[in-house]
Amino acid sequence: MKLDNENAFGMIGLGTMGSNLLQNIADKGYHCAGYDNSTDKVESLNNLKRDTIQGFSDLKAFARSLKSPRIVMMLVPAGKIVDDVIDELLQVLDLGDIIIDGGNSHFTDTERRNLALKDKGYHFIGMGVSGGEEGARKGPSMMPGGDKKAYEIVAPILSKVAAHVNGDATVSYMGERSAGHFVKMVHNGIEYALMQLISETYEILKNGLKYSDVEIHDVFKKWNEGRLQSYLLDITRDIFAYKLEGKTDALVNDISDQAKAKGTGKWTSQAAMDLNCPIPTIDISVSMRDLSHYKELRVKASKMYPNNNLQYDAKAEDYIDVLEQAFYFSMVSAYAQGMHLLFKANEEFKYDLNLDLIAKIWRGGCIIRSAFLEDIFTAYQKEAKLEHLFLDDSIHNNLTKNIAGIRTIVSDAVLQGIAIPAFSTSLSYFDNFRCASMPTNLIQAQRDYFGAHTYELIGKQGVFHTIWEIENKVE
Repeated sequence: MKLDNENAFGMIGLGTMGSNLLQNIADKGYHCAGYDNSTDKVESLNNLKRDTIQGFSDLKAFARSLKSPRIVMMLVPAGKIVDDVIDELLQVLDLGDIIIDGGNSHFTDTERRNLALKDKGYHFIGMGVSGGEEGARKGPSMMPGGDKKAYEIVAPILSKVAAHVNGDATVSYMGERSAGHFVKMVHNGIEYALMQLISETYEILKNGLKYSDVEIHDVFKKWNEGRLQSYLLDITRDIFAYKLEGKTDALVNDISDQAKAKGTGKWTSQAAMDLNCPIPTIDISVSMRDLSHYKELRVKASKMYPNNNLQYDAKAEDYIDVLEQAFYFSMVSAYAQGMHLLFKANEEFKYDLNLDLIAKIWRGGCIIRSAFLEDIFTAYQKEAKLEHLFLDDSIHNNLTKNIAGIRTIVSDAVLQGIAIPAFSTSLSYFDNFRCASMPTNLIQAQRDYFGAHTYELIGKQGVFHTIWEIENKVE
């Protein structure tokens, strides 16, 4: 039995993520303690029979087993339960101890907790963790923010347990207060967009081009070996090869089309709207998950409005190349919108974010890791204050080469009645982004007409209002 004050790291919440991350930390040579109010989970941890891991059902005993300053990480569901756990911890911790929230907490909650715990004399880190079950066990990407001095204490442990790319650990200090959870929230928003784009690609392949599961698998396999290489394409390829014993079709065909969500995509959209920062590909991806829930309505509508237009005759290999161009274009747009949101948040919240550092730690361990993140990292290394990825010379050149592809795919899908909202929105976002004169001058005139909201004139200082009513107008 280990003596009190021997464990270097404590974990509260011994679910899949907490247990796996604790084992990862122990693998790196640290003695760890785990606590859960579920005796079954504590027993499962102790049944691993590892000398460097000790499970507790008693919170006081758990706290006594930790070295000072105590490092306690929570991996519990976001919301009130986090506050409840913190309140319990404050009964057994000492001033100067470190509390880490490693869950998907809303950044505004993290902002509040950071200030409250600082006032009480405790160190607090809000840390996004990405990589799922496998990442927790083998090396996640981690986005800590908040108390920088506390991060410096835990950094040696986190650096060892993180994934590594080109010798660099996929963890780094993100910035002040709630920066870590804001970055993780945007990560998840980008994740929503990429998953929606992949699902729309699947729709074109299956219902447009009538590809079999094997052919769809082969397309994703080929793409994953090129510039689109990513974790999400990697697992998508595997999904189309997975069959239950005795079945001829891939399991994915038997899965309900009502997609679940935990809210982080919605939070991203809400934060972007508050910051007046457009991220339409992420927004529409959130909306499409919501629409998927209305199964009964969709079934009724499908009978009233059947699609009899499907006449794709472009099964040739060159059309798949065009589809690859469209996916690349839209993928770039999704990342660019997310990074632009981070840029705007940095201005508003004074986080002191380094966008190149964020791209760097996303290259490994996390769900949105991809080959393209190297291009993003390079862009921000070249120009740290780059406001938007579309303005980078290298990305501009690559994006331009794929415009014809995205236009072909979107126009063909519209003619065939296939819904590809993320592809379409990515293109419309680009076309408006590159528009020096949008038609929104008319909106300003309308607002002034019905509400006297005023407007500004081109090349003339001041704010103006017009009495737009015309006598004897022709209706």
